Amino acid sequence: MPQLLLEIFSEEIPARMQQGAARDLERMVSDRLKAAGLTWDALTTYAGPRRLTLVIDGLPAATPDREEEVKGPRASAPEQAVEGFLRKTGLTRDQLTERDGVLFAVLSSKGRATTDLVAETVDQVVRTFPWPKSMRWGSGTLRWVRPIKRILCLFDGKVVPFEIDGISSDAITEGHRFLGSGQPLKVSDFVDYRTQLEKNFVLLDVADRKLRILEQAKAACAARGLALVDDDGLLDEVAGLAEWPTPILGDMDPQFLALPPEVVRLSMKVHQKYFAVRDPSKDGLAPNFLVVANVEATDGGKALAAGNSRVLSARLNDARFFWDEDQKVGFDAWNAKLSGVTFHAKLGTLAERVERIAALAREIAPLVGADADEAETAARLSKADLLSGMVSEFPELQGIMGGYYARLAGHSDAIADAVRDHYKPQGPADTVPTAPVTVAVALADKLDTLVGFFAIDEKPTGSKDPFALRRAALGVIRLVLENGVRLQLGGRHDNLLMTSYRMLAGQVSERRLEDDSWKVFQLGRELGVELGSVGPRSVKLPGEDSFWDRWFSVEAGLLAFFADRLTVLLRDRGQRHDLVAAVFALGDDDLVRIVRRVEALAAFLATDDGANLLAGYKRASNILRAEEKKGPLPAGMVQTGLPNQPEAETTLAFAVGAARTAVEAALETEDFAAAMTALARLRAPVDRFVDDVLVNSDIPAERENRLKLLGQVRDVMGQVADFGQIAG
Repeated sequence: MPQLLLEIFSEEIPARMQQGAARDLERMVSDRLKAAGLTWDALTTYAGPRRLTLVIDGLPAATPDREEEVKGPRASAPEQAVEGFLRKTGLTRDQLTERDGVLFAVLSSKGRATTDLVAETVDQVVRTFPWPKSMRWGSGTLRWVRPIKRILCLFDGKVVPFEIDGISSDAITEGHRFLGSGQPLKVSDFVDYRTQLEKNFVLLDVADRKLRILEQAKAACAARGLALVDDDGLLDEVAGLAEWPTPILGDMDPQFLALPPEVVRLSMKVHQKYFAVRDPSKDGLAPNFLVVANVEATDGGKALAAGNSRVLSARLNDARFFWDEDQKVGFDAWNAKLSGVTFHAKLGTLAERVERIAALAREIAPLVGADADEAETAARLSKADLLSGMVSEFPELQGIMGGYYARLAGHSDAIADAVRDHYKPQGPADTVPTAPVTVAVALADKLDTLVGFFAIDEKPTGSKDPFALRRAALGVIRLVLENGVRLQLGGRHDNLLMTSYRMLAGQVSERRLEDDSWKVFQLGRELGVELGSVGPRSVKLPGEDSFWDRWFSVEAGLLAFFADRLTVLLRDRGQRHDLVAAVFALGDDDLVRIVRRVEALAAFLATDDGANLLAGYKRASNILRAEEKKGPLPAGMVQTGLPNQPEAETTLAFAVGAARTAVEAALETEDFAAAMTALARLRAPVDRFVDDVLVNSDIPAERENRLKLLGQVRDVMGQVADFGQIAG
């Protein structure tokens, strides 16, 4: 079957936009062709520095004939309604069919030549392409990321004729800007197209360009006993900068290795797109770099390497200046300036935020086995490097530079590491700190962020999360779970969320939040009363009820947010979302305990006993729900030994009592597997009871006793999880 080949050839496309553009091209073309009823065998897109390419194999020569039945008004409808339907369909009254008193029209359309559809599709795609940024050029109105030079469009080896803003389609492309022949390349199909491009020094597929870079870069390093420092992000970028990538190994002044390696690597990567190089026989970087050129130099790249070395030296000299100057300034001066930097208009300055983090880190420290003084000190140093010259130049080094400067200032390794790593984890692939002081500061930093933005109602909505609150919540969860930290997030006045909220409310003035409830803290200070304190107080502050209403709303939102993020994390690990909901419904906010419950519950439900007990629970719950609609369920002890009492009823009553004792003991020691085992023993008695015993007996005493028994079954199982929220 015929093949469609499309190439949009332009000036240089930014590397960061190329792969997204390839996906958009595939989506937009395939959606339009599918809507016309076309199918195909394979569709592939390619993106490079100067071209977007699409090839479709097995595309029919024409769209299929189509027949569509359209429902109209009832046959008895007013004449105006029928006439309107006839105008819409273009048919006459006798061409309509009537079925069950309703008029229907059958609309038929002949298939169209695929070339006509392709011409329309390319025109629509080019004119509506969703580039993040685009431009116009010349006197035309067309917008594209860079000026379009050519459009190659072949179907079954022949040009599909069309014109877009003065650019006519043809069968011609171009090779490499410098290494190619310089002549237009006329092609007949995709194989010929790809072959001619490679002969003219263009690798069409980004995977081929990456492979060439890695192979030649590693070979160049190995020839001098060196090794390439892997950087997948940089590899993706440079593969989009060169059509014929040629790695060249260069040398730099060894004196720059006195700088922190992160500074050297970032200077290379951000400004120059160079790869760093290391010496396998030593620690740290080697005094070399690897640049990916877009040409094959006649001198083997010596001149290119020398020129790039001079540029890199200039960049590293700047970095060395910042490094030297920062050491002259120090933390005291930086922290003093934090009071002049606004964190958020409603949440105060960075200095106020540091105060909150320091106080919260001190509270968390004993819970994670950290020294409280070290945790507070690290927190007070944690944001200072934001005012340093190095971080101003390289924002990506925030925290990292603070760690270096803390060591140089004589602070302990624990404090320096905490300053360096307190932003972690910053994503699902980032490592989780395990050092106690670091964990304390990292948790304090993230909890302050979450509480603050929830307090001012700046929550994530849909796909928008401008303050990265989802990442912060996931960071808290990972820190807690991977370090086995037992934290009380909510549920009491002295939990961590409440502690963070109190610190925030104690700082933020009414000018920022415009809410009377926030004034309570100022009044409390004057009266010597601390909100959130445990035990009765003789003084009730004006506006205190408003304050607590606000806090309970914030707390509920935060706990639901944590539940949602935990659900996402566990789902990625293969756990079912309904199991997380079933455990969270118990009101527990200890994340470590919640995960253990979920894992034990999942293992239990995977067994026959678990699956069958869940079915029995649902049958019992349905009966109880129906009775609850009539009035309150009977309460009290279940009686045994009643006249004519079925054996299944007596057996279940004793089984429930034994299960309750065993479950409570297991939960006390957090042995959730044992709790599930205790529930498993209920499976057979519950099955027998619901099969053999009539709950809604005509005898009131029997009915009441059996409802009590089913209620006890539900209560015992409800201590482990809310089984009503589990699907199945």
